[in-house]
Amino acid sequence: MATPHHVDRYLELVDPLLRIDDMRAEVVRAERRAPDTVTLTLRPTRHWAGFLPGQFVQVGVVIDGVRHTRCFSPANSAARGDVVELTVKAHPDGFVSRHLVDHAKPGDVLDLEQADGAFHLPAERPERILLVSGGSGITPVMAMLRTLVDEGYDGTVTFVHYSRSMADVAYRDELDRIAREVPGVDVVYGFPDSADAGRLDGLFGMHHLDAVAPWYREAPTYLCGPPALMNAVREGYRDAGIDELLHTEEFTPPAIVPDDDAGGEIHFSRSDVRAESTGAATLLEQAEAAGLTPEYGCRMGICFTCTSVKKTGCTKNVRTGETDTESDKEIQLCVSVPVGDVTLDI
Repeated sequence: MATPHHVDRYLELVDPLLRIDDMRAEVVRAERRAPDTVTLTLRPTRHWAGFLPGQFVQVGVVIDGVRHTRCFSPANSAARGDVVELTVKAHPDGFVSRHLVDHAKPGDVLDLEQADGAFHLPAERPERILLVSGGSGITPVMAMLRTLVDEGYDGTVTFVHYSRSMADVAYRDELDRIAREVPGVDVVYGFPDSADAGRLDGLFGMHHLDAVAPWYREAPTYLCGPPALMNAVREGYRDAGIDELLHTEEFTPPAIVPDDDAGGEIHFSRSDVRAESTGAATLLEQAEAAGLTPEYGCRMGICFTCTSVKKTGCTKNVRTGETDTESDKEIQLCVSVPVGDVTLDI
């Protein structure tokens, strides 16, 4: 029988969780433990394949009839993979995060993609592990710590977390309990902008690691946090010649600095649409401004959902700074800007 819509559209009229192809998840718990923060426990449908601690998922939420997709890292132990725990911090410009913090409640149904990402613990656990996080970047490394605890890991873990204040630390009570009760785990706080007492003073510096984890030059470090922290740690590891030990995850869109020669024409060949570019916006943003609707997910170069073919021209990846002039080349629209004239298969 021919129908105008995919069968999933009819199934969701009966039950929002009934899907054949797409996966969804129901919010079964919503807890607001810290300022401007919500912790959501989701129960995915049967398609869910679990995750490795540190990976991310794409979550889709419909707001005022428009579907928005964002990336979040599960914070629960991978050993308890039948549910997904997400802690969402409302950012000043975060439309979706603010909506979830203010309105998410049990019974809500969200779209959910399978877990992805190379940021995760190795299958063979090292003897020592350093976890470093800042702000809402705590979630993927919290998943790592919880997984190690559930596995009965008998190595050494130092967890260093930076936050605005003690009150802003998500999972503080649990972290303190783990540090007290689990041998080999040390939890260290730093509050650069607060009078709260932490074991670390001021902004991140390599001397912090010398003080709390002097073995860091011989062990893997897993880092997630705001750009300032990420950049400081990267620079420190690079200067120390140990950047191969640093593993990172970040969900902050890269800043765009237009090149002097960034102007030109963008030709969306499949749609036969043309637009003038100044290089001040990504190709995804410029396609949307031209009335097109290419697929996208994270909008920050992580998930590859927006990958499209560049037929001709030069583009710059704003995450890596690399330019590409190769024809018929797949690029990520959300982190690519045109440098001169560009033709895309959109």
